[in-house]
Amino acid sequence: MEIIKRPHYLNKLIEFKDTEFIKVLTGVRRSGKSFILKMYQNYLLEEGITKDQIIYLSFEDFNNIDLYEPKKLYSYLKEKIIPNQRMYILLDEIQFVQDWQKVINSLRLNALLELVITGSNSNLLSGELATLLSGRYVEIPVYPLSFKEMVSFRSSDPSEAEIDRLYDEYIKYGGFPAVVLAKEELKQTILSGIYNTVILNDIGYRNGLRDPGLLMLVAKYLADTVGQLINPNKIVNTLKSAQFSISYNAVQNYLSSFEQAYLFYKANRYDIAGRKILSSQGKYYIVDTGLRTQALGDKINDRGSILENIVYLELLRRGYQVQIGKLDDKEIDFIATKVNERQYIQVTYQLPENSTRETDNLLEIPNNYQKIVITGRYEEQTMISGIPIINIRDWLLADRNH
Repeated sequence: MEIIKRPHYLNKLIEFKDTEFIKVLTGVRRSGKSFILKMYQNYLLEEGITKDQIIYLSFEDFNNIDLYEPKKLYSYLKEKIIPNQRMYILLDEIQFVQDWQKVINSLRLNALLELVITGSNSNLLSGELATLLSGRYVEIPVYPLSFKEMVSFRSSDPSEAEIDRLYDEYIKYGGFPAVVLAKEELKQTILSGIYNTVILNDIGYRNGLRDPGLLMLVAKYLADTVGQLINPNKIVNTLKSAQFSISYNAVQNYLSSFEQAYLFYKANRYDIAGRKILSSQGKYYIVDTGLRTQALGDKINDRGSILENIVYLELLRRGYQVQIGKLDDKEIDFIATKVNERQYIQVTYQLPENSTRETDNLLEIPNNYQKIVITGRYEEQTMISGIPIINIRDWLLADRNH
């Protein structure tokens, strides 16, 4: 069986091994969290940890359905824990367990227990858990495969033509591991299954949303408007003009649910001159371009929006906080920030002829942080007014941790 190794995520878990922190892997369904948990289990065994010291449970396994009740789960784990022995408890898709936070909070009092959990809903790290475990957990966001991961899996020394072909495949089918591993004729079927399960089950059923048709419509609208400024009123008015009745509050709930299930990510606008976040509008980006293909069918010819979506998700993978920049009446596509580092990025499918608009916007930013332009086509110019012009494939394949 072919597997895609993901050392970046494994190394993150190893970095926090045998510390007091609960390790929490989060991300959209089928992004690879379960496999990473299994990788960690195998690593522990290779390091000499015995099988009896590792307790692994997947709550998507029907055999474990009786453990959805917190008291039963706690009793089961207590029976398996060897007294005065270092133990590793790995719990996959923990959100299925009612009041699981109380189980975890009780277990963490035992200093010899290491806890690693995964979940497909951002509520995992909100509310009660945040209160109970504040400062005691480390979140490791997991995303579908990066383009570099996909290329590394397919070829150790790809030609330029092969990189271009793989990039086109990445745009169409995205980076879900199961999709990348599948034969061409099965990719669309797998994507359809992931998309429908996230929308109807992880979002619709779990949130008690009664109209899956409207839910699908709003998801399709967001997928079609990637890279555009959006607010709930705009969606309400668009659907009403198409004879669909929906309230502002319902749309707000849908948008929150999409974010909670890691299907869409919202980037807020940031006023560079005023140094403040503008909360009225933001842009939404889908977690995987394959799911955008699934939502829109053949209507995916806006390569500029797709390019912007790919850059946004890649910045998240690289650990940046990402905002949309506003500078007076001009827009900076992305402000990417982490620790003491900041980048300003413009994204364009191709440089406009006889215009330096993309670099001019960046040059007006009054600071010395790094500024780059990322393009979808290979350009003759590699530098304009000191600002690097980088092709998307080169940028995605640049050396980094993962």
